[in-house]
Amino acid sequence: MTPPLRPPSKKDPQKRTKPPLRPPEARSRAALGLTAAAAEGRFALQVCEECATVQYPPRDACKACLSTDLVWRDQSSSGTLLAETTVRTSTKLYFRERMPWRMGSVRLDVGPVILCHLHGDCRRDDKVTILNRLDAAGQGVLLAVPAERTDNMDDDPQLRALSADPKHRRILITDLRNPNTPALAGALLDAGAATVFLGESESWRPHANRSTLAELENVEILPLDVTDTASVEKLAGEIGGKTDILINNARFMRPGGALDRGDTAFAREEMDVNYLGPMRLAQAFGPGMCSRTGDGVNSAAAWVNILSVHALSNAPEYGCFTASNAAAYSLSQSLRGEFRTSGLRVMNVFTGPTDDDWYQELPPPKVAPNALARAVVAGLKQGLEDVWCGDVANEIRERWRRDPKVLERELTQGVEGA
Repeated sequence: MTPPLRPPSKKDPQKRTKPPLRPPEARSRAALGLTAAAAEGRFALQVCEECATVQYPPRDACKACLSTDLVWRDQSSSGTLLAETTVRTSTKLYFRERMPWRMGSVRLDVGPVILCHLHGDCRRDDKVTILNRLDAAGQGVLLAVPAERTDNMDDDPQLRALSADPKHRRILITDLRNPNTPALAGALLDAGAATVFLGESESWRPHANRSTLAELENVEILPLDVTDTASVEKLAGEIGGKTDILINNARFMRPGGALDRGDTAFAREEMDVNYLGPMRLAQAFGPGMCSRTGDGVNSAAAWVNILSVHALSNAPEYGCFTASNAAAYSLSQSLRGEFRTSGLRVMNVFTGPTDDDWYQELPPPKVAPNALARAVVAGLKQGLEDVWCGDVANEIRERWRRDPKVLERELTQGVEGA
């Protein structure tokens, strides 16, 4: 059985610190379908449209009939472990630093035999479940885990290497004043986070969250204003070297589109907080976090942005706010590319209308703070890139994938000035 993961001990300055390394990342274009599914935590394989044969590994033509009409579809992830081995040496430096490393072959219930990474609690002839996860290079890889949960299952080193599990990690939440912060902090602490840092702007202004959060054990409230470069840089100088996960929930929003407003004052605030804020955070915290992605149990693991799902397609009743979120979404894609060389993950959490004062005029369903917190923790544990929280977000995602232009027209029909 997997032993429980111990909290990291104090570093010995005389011991070598592991450098940030990435596993081999060469993939064919066909194999990127596996990576796209892993980004959302789905297990998908190619299926031939001509003969219905399920394919693995990914390829350009069907192994049975040579048809090139292969589509990616979600499949059952159940299988049987046929054989196992432990790799104790490797020509690849990433794996050499992490030996021993278990591998196995699994016959899937849907047909193919796959070679995959192997959880420490799996044994030959066991029924297993295949997880499709992103590795440190941002590529989809397969890991077999026990079909039934085992003690300390999430503490397996190979499983942990394919996630950003909050356990024993130090986490910065950027905006104490956001209504979702108490739920986020509580969920992260329940998941085993070592410390939760909370950024607070304008500490002279009273706020109900402060007294609630100040009473929590392992929570530290620190000054942070994402619109002030000096404030961001000062905090990065204090805790940037020990921040493992950064969750940016700072938000400025007002209802209305461009024609509803008499000037650009609110729009400037929205861009300053929602777009330029993450940029300031990335410039100050990003380099330090990138340098710590190989730092053992408490390595820097993930950068999290909480965004409106209308970053995909604008909702004119909150038109300027969602425009700033579209800019933030584009920035997060840029950061994903910039962070990739270090293995630092970028996770976007897309949410529908949240249950707070600024969305009062909209009808249900709305996303409660606890639901958002659960989605963030689950996404970190699965090492996802995209998390969709709430009924509205999932519906918008499906409609956007079917036809972005149709969705745009549906969202803008009947809106004055649109």
